[in-house]
Amino acid sequence: MKAEKLGEQALVGWRAKLADAVADPVSQKIPLSTEQVRALVGALFFVLSVYYVIGTARRMMQEGSS
Repeated sequence: MKAEKLGEQALVGWRAKLADAVADPVSQKIPLSTEQVRALVGALFFVLSVYYVIGTARRMMQEGSS
């Protein structure tokens, strides 16, 4: 699945360590595999990064027009 690959690629450094720590316990409580939970954590970090970049760009554009 391509979405899982994207989530996995987003996991570097402390984000990967966090995903490793939570993946197994969470996968035991919900019907997802450990790899799917890791990918979900990675996707969440990716989406948050995009959100922050878009927010910063919007603020810069608003400041420039005033």
